[in-house]
Amino acid sequence: MCKIGFTGTRNGMTIFQQKALKNILKRKEFEEFCHGDCIGSDAQAHTIATEIKKTKNIKIIGHPPKYNKFRAFCKFDLELKPVDYLSRNRNIVDETDFLIATPDTSERLHSGTWSTIRYARSKNKRIYIIHKSGRVTIDK
Repeated sequence: MCKIGFTGTRNGMTIFQQKALKNILKRKEFEEFCHGDCIGSDAQAHTIATEIKKTKNIKIIGHPPKYNKFRAFCKFDLELKPVDYLSRNRNIVDETDFLIATPDTSERLHSGTWSTIRYARSKNKRIYIIHKSGRVTIDK
């Protein structure tokens, strides 16, 4: 079994990204789904993972940010100690087997989602990038 990490924009996912995420989670065998507990994409992914949890024996793990301004306050099976955004994002990558990302733009600097993707690349992790259209590209 594997552990899946998730990163996405706090602007939220498109309906196409949500459908693609749901399809990936339905197809994959995994035991943990980890996200950063922010508003937008993390909260949407949490809802999808909670739905998947009804048919699969998985745990949803929270890696909350230290600052509450953008926090979603999701209900987790296990919630880790809040840390700063960069550390949280790196912990998600380090503690999972692959990453699913739902960016809202093409690659750019000063984006937490793209920073997390770049970090996952540096760690040679497989990355499923779900584009706004719902198209999925796989790094590695």
